[in-house]
Formats: sequence, structure tokens, C-alpha cells
Amino acid sequence: MEPFWLEIAKRIQAIAQSGLAYCKDPFDRERYRELREISACMVSRYSETSMKRVRGLFLNETGYQTPKIDVRAVILQDQHILLVKERSDGNWTLPGGWAEPGLSLGENIVKEVKEESGYEVEAERILAILDRNRYNHPPSPYSIYKIFVLARLIGGQPSSSIETEAAAFYPVDHLPDLSTERITGEQIQMMIQLAASGKTHHD
Repeated sequence: MEPFWLEIAKRIQAIAQSGLAYCKDPFDRERYRELREISACMVSRYSETSMKRVRGLFLNETGYQTPKIDVRAVILQDQHILLVKERSDGNWTLPGGWAEPGLSLGENIVKEVKEESGYEVEAERILAILDRNRYNHPPSPYSIYKIFVLARLIGGQPSSSIETEAAAFYPVDHLPDLSTERITGEQIQMMIQLAASGKTHHD
């Protein structure tokens, strides 16, 4: 679970963002801007992050606030799972990223896997839809839903990309250091069990 202070800061930010999107009164708009600044100050203070970075992450959206969608591909072969190594932190994760508008869920999965790993896949079925805040990830300024999709390998070769240094299949019981910003060991084990059982999980 995320810290209580972050829950409050994100809630204040969401209210302020919605107010700025729909409010017509100039005085109320100024109050919403002040609320948004207060939320950014809270995040900066308690996370020990510069206000410049917090403003870039926390105050860069307009309109009614909704959760972001993170899509992740689960590709299994002979008790091994495909992981990619992130350039940003040098650790490993399932291929994936933010869902792009204009693409279906399956198209997003195929695109992300190809770009990040070099492999070609077909999306088969949803394994899980998780609320990121309920798992042991580092705190995030965003509300995020994570969608895990079982995919079948159909071709390609391992390669690197702008975001990833390498792609490799790891034994499911011997995983490398994981990029916990993106994935946890608990989530990987959950996906392996769901893939084997034919079930789907959601929070």
C-alpha cells in the first residue's frame, strides 16, 4: 500500500485537476491552482524530490483525472519467462509500458514486445488487472492499473532498444533483480499461476 500522505496528495491533485477542467469562475480556478500547488509541495517534501521534478510528473495533465494503463506481456516457454533489462535502472521486467491511444490492448502488447525485446508475439488472453497501489511498488504520483496479457511467441530474435539493454528468458524459479517500479516477484509468480490455471484475476 502507498503511504497515506501520498494518497492525500494525489486526491487533492485529482480534485484540483478536475476543478480546473470544468470550473468557469476565475476565483475558484485560482483556488484549484493553489490546491494543485499544495499537493505538489506535499509530494516534494515527503519524497525528498525537487519541486521541478514533481511539477513535471505531478502537474503535467489536464482534464478529468483517470488512472493510467500499464500493459505487460507474459511470455512463457518451458518454465522460462521473457524479461527485458531496463536501461533506466539496469534491472529486469516484463516487456510492456503505457498503453497508447488508438491501439487495442492486443495491439499494444504486440507493439511493446517487438520494440523492447525483438520478439514477435500474439496476444492470447488477459491474466490479471491489478491496482498498482496495492502491491509493493515504489510510490508513484499516478494512479495506475496494470493489465497483464498472456502472449504466444511466434518469431523474432532478442534485441535491445532505446529503453531496454537486453531480452532473455529466465527460469521462473530463478529470476534476476527486478525493476520494482514496473514489476514485482509476487506479480510474476501470480501470472505464472494464472497462466497455468486458465483463470483471470482482478483487484
